[in-house]
Amino acid sequence: MQKKSSYTKNELLQATEGEMFGDNNGKLPKSPMLMIDRILKISEKGGKYNKGSILAELNINPKKWFFDCHFKGDPVMPGCLGLDGFWQLLGFFLSWSGGNGRGRALGVKELKFKGQVRPYHSLITYKLDIKKIIEKPVSMAWADATLSIKNRIIYIAKDLQVGLFENLKWDFGADPALDTF
Repeated sequence: MQKKSSYTKNELLQATEGEMFGDNNGKLPKSPMLMIDRILKISEKGGKYNKGSILAELNINPKKWFFDCHFKGDPVMPGCLGLDGFWQLLGFFLSWSGGNGRGRALGVKELKFKGQVRPYHSLITYKLDIKKIIEKPVSMAWADATLSIKNRIIYIAKDLQVGLFENLKWDFGADPALDTF
């Protein structure tokens, strides 16, 4: 894989199929759960903590699937989808920077909503500042993030955490005691 500093929607769709990082490594979710349309800039240097940063966007239009069901007569993008966009980007960063394994969101220490995404908005912007990365025993990253509409920050997340796990298996016989995560 060629390590680039920006990615188009078509390139991100390759990451949903395992074509970018390999079938057993980090994948982005397929549409409609993919909450990113493009990565404008991704870097292992810079950012608030000088450990890396990501700037990405998602196009918004009234036909997005979530506006039809959340809520009737009061359409708003669920806040959890913006949070998932943060986790998707942080997981992408881990795989992009060389980590191996399948990604899992591990948490967020603090999350604030100071606005909402409505059908009449056209674009949201994600900004992540990587705080910490570890490679062993598993690849993990922490970041702070904001989601903005027209330069107005409406979501603030502190200490997002994502990990890559090499031992995750789907076929565990549907016995929760045997699930590796």
